[in-house]
Amino acid sequence: MDISDILLHDETIFQDMTVFNSDYIPENFKLRQAQMEEMALSLRPALLKGKPINNLILGPPATGKTTAIKKLFEMADFDCDDTLICVYINCQLHSTKFDIFSQIYKKIFGHAPPETGVPFSRIYNKIMNHLIESDKALIVALDDINHLFASNMISEVFYDILRAYESFEGVRTGLFGVLSDLNFRHVLDQNVGSIFNANEINFNPYTYDETYKILEERVRLGFFPGVISDDLIEQITDYTYESGDLRLGIDLLRTSGNNAEINASRKITQEDVDKAIKSATSMSLNYILDALNENEQKLLLYIARASEEELTSGKLYKGYKRENNISYPTFNRLVNKLEFYRLIDTTYTSTGKVGNSRIITLRFDSKDIKENLKQHAPKLY
Repeated sequence: MDISDILLHDETIFQDMTVFNSDYIPENFKLRQAQMEEMALSLRPALLKGKPINNLILGPPATGKTTAIKKLFEMADFDCDDTLICVYINCQLHSTKFDIFSQIYKKIFGHAPPETGVPFSRIYNKIMNHLIESDKALIVALDDINHLFASNMISEVFYDILRAYESFEGVRTGLFGVLSDLNFRHVLDQNVGSIFNANEINFNPYTYDETYKILEERVRLGFFPGVISDDLIEQITDYTYESGDLRLGIDLLRTSGNNAEINASRKITQEDVDKAIKSATSMSLNYILDALNENEQKLLLYIARASEEELTSGKLYKGYKRENNISYPTFNRLVNKLEFYRLIDTTYTSTGKVGNSRIITLRFDSKDIKENLKQHAPKLY
């Protein structure tokens, strides 16, 4: 197939390519119905002219937190436009107070404020005065709020949103704080616990059956009928569930489809899936390593370097402590975090009088971990 064929050929196995995009919001989102209902109930007081209930949304990456919020806000924009203003903000992209309130301003007025020459107070006052004049409640979802902990930015942002009523009588505001890194849960309490006082909503990792249902739904919407067999969907589900990241499975479906089209095939074959999986190992690791902080990356690297010998938790702690000043409770939290993200497995073994000890094994090849960490955290080397 030459370049002109690639650009002009109109035959495709994809019914809707957007289904495999990272920002795709599925029409059917029943697997998180309970969490969405709980979030919807927190908006209900605002519909009755009361104050919305704050929520802390907890769960590892790729468990539907962002999609659930966007889906709920989309419904609120359609059904409750006369009473609510719902704003979703990704704190990885917008991590300063000015950036965050600029996004709120943009949602309300349809355009962003000038980036220079306008003091923050003018933007803030205009937002709050609009809420008073329109008699609407403001609900702001701040995704990945751990990015606001630098310079104690989170306290300022939370205070300016939640205590606005002190300067603007009658203003009603609420917050959805989203955390993927659960270590920040305790830091959050110390910084904003007294003003946030949030209801907790947990998004646990998808089960195997849930993972299969989601991928099967993407197949149904994204490919034409008969393009991929149930056996191959199961194989991709197996790999996805082992990795613990749904995004990887969706990427595998898309990549497998692309591989089939490169071969001018109307069906995805075992070879197409194998090729996609072969290139996905580093992709899976990259997703997970992005979610780890420096201390977690450091311990993972130590485990990867020592993986040739059998590691018990006691032996690992003893060796790791020689190089790092760390308490056992802190070490234990780090180990639990690595297991939570399915980077390691821990199995208990009886050791007689000593009690139960955990044997720690890597779920990824140690060489792949070291190579990927070299790119993500070069200062560890």
